[in-house]
Order: sequence, then structure tokens, then C-alpha cells
Amino acid sequence: MTSLPRILFFSPVCHAHQAYGMLQKVAACEVVTSTSRQEFFSDVRQKYNNIKVIYRTSASGTVTGNFDKEFIDQLPPSLKFICHNGAGYDQIDVHAAASRGITVTYAPDPVTAATADLTLFLLLGALRQLNPSFAKLRNGEFKKGVSFGRDPQGKILGILGMGRIGRAVKARADAFGLKTVYYNRNPLPKGLAVGASYVPFDQLLSESDIISVHVPLSMKTKHLIGAKEIAKMKAGVVLVNTARGAIIDEAAMATALDEGRIAAVGLDVYEREPVIDDRLIKNERALLVPHLGTHTTETLAKMESHAMENAKRAVMGQDLLTIVPEQLPVQDGV
Repeated sequence: MTSLPRILFFSPVCHAHQAYGMLQKVAACEVVTSTSRQEFFSDVRQKYNNIKVIYRTSASGTVTGNFDKEFIDQLPPSLKFICHNGAGYDQIDVHAAASRGITVTYAPDPVTAATADLTLFLLLGALRQLNPSFAKLRNGEFKKGVSFGRDPQGKILGILGMGRIGRAVKARADAFGLKTVYYNRNPLPKGLAVGASYVPFDQLLSESDIISVHVPLSMKTKHLIGAKEIAKMKAGVVLVNTARGAIIDEAAMATALDEGRIAAVGLDVYEREPVIDDRLIKNERALLVPHLGTHTTETLAKMESHAMENAKRAVMGQDLLTIVPEQLPVQDGV
């Protein structure tokens, strides 16, 4: 039996092998062998009954489902940390974890550049109506029946959620002559807004030629954009989402796309992944990729390293890098 604290990996490390080697010097690292939620609930009472840290990724739910209250309540008293490899952690009930004395960490910084890059690809590809041309080219219909696209210069880009990724998108959009406005729960300090203008939510909807979604998914943001909000948008708006699918009512979006109210969409995320509304699949004006926002070797390595650094600090009793905001102490005056 090892005397080192045990870390249970719900997904194997694929890129940051050096960081994994360093972690193995201070902890006993093992990949979960349970193949279902119920099997894990049985295993956690026996062979995993003294784990201290869980390392997980967005793909970890494939085996056990979300880390909801039922899941959290099954964890042993020894479990004190869940280290998530990713910026979005809506799959984890952080409040249930806190009630059990479990600290949840995440990895917000490493995802920024790659997600912003893909956002610009989807934005420009949807604006230029490139998607129909891909299939036509391969079918031997060189430029036949390809609709005209639109230039980005002078268009208004509405960024919904001006966090790290939203600001990185704005910086990239500047090079294409886009005029950026944004909506947050609260306006940013002038320096953080990087030249973008704050507008109320309804104004962003009604004035933007392109709307890019960058808010986290929560009970408050689920279906933040639905049929009512789409009706307020400009006719011919382009909608881009690289955040979480359920922030947009996918059925309402598909209807508006079919009706032509939405000119095009660029989507990396979907409401019921991996299931996608069939109308989006069939509509040529939907530029779709399968949740590839951080799918580069460099970014994934950084994400793994960040999450494992949190895990290493957890077992060594050191200050953690990035605790989820919901578990941070409330500062006076905030």
C-alpha cells in the first residue's frame, strides 16, 4: 500500500506528460476503472474509499455523468478536492461540493486563445457563407450556387460576456474592422473593456450584426437567448456560440435560421451534445464543428498542466491557483 495521497483521474493525461511525471513524485495517480455511474458508486466505497483528489475533464461525464449532488454525496470523507481541466465547470455542482468541504478548481486561462481563435473562424466563416461551398467543391460543383457573403468591416459585433475569452475575441476582431459592443452583468472598468462599449442586453440584441456568446452556463443563463430574444435581433444577424450550447434555445435558433431571420450561425457547442437539432445539420447556413474550442495539442497540454498543478498543490497543502469563483470568500464591499 502506498503512503502517498491518492489522485483519481477520470480522464487520462494525453499531452502534459512532464507535469504528470512531476505529480507522480508527490501523489499516487491512477485512472478510474469504473465503467458506469453505479459501478463507480460501488467502487468508491471500496477501492477508492481513501482518494483525496479527483482530476476531471469535460469528457469525464461520459462514464459517470455530471458531478451533481447525488454524485458528490457518494464521495468518501477523504475526498477534499476536485480539479477540473477546463474553464467551464457547469457539470459540477460546486455548491454541493462546498457543503461537503470539497474545494473545486478550474483552468480558465489556458483555454482563452484557442477558443477565441475558433470563434473568429466561425464568425468569419458564417459571415462569408463559406459552409455551402465546402460540399459543393467536393461534389464537383466549383462555385456553383454559392451565395454571396458579407464583409466584416464596419459591422457591429455584440459580445455577450466580456470575460477573458470575450476580450480576446474583441482584440482579434479589431483587425477585421469590426465595431465591438458588449453586455455583462456589470460594465467593466475602462481599461478592461479594451475599447468596447457597454450596452444594455436588449440594445446588444437589436443593434448587433453579429452576436458572439461567451457567458458561462448556469441556471440564470440557460436559454438566455430564446425565441423572444431572437425576435429582437436584426434581420440577417449572424449568431456564434463557443461557450455552452444550452445558453441558446437550439430549437428556436434552428427555426429562425430556417425562416431566414438569422442569416447564418457558427457553432462549436450544442444544447444536448452530442445530439444536434437535425434542422441545423441540414441547413447549409449552419457552420458546425464538434466542440473543438480547445482542441489543439498546445492548449490541451496547458490545460492538463494547470489542472495538475492545482492537484499537486492540493496534496502538498499549498495555495491553489484557481478556485471556482463561487467558493472564493466574499470580499468586503463587493
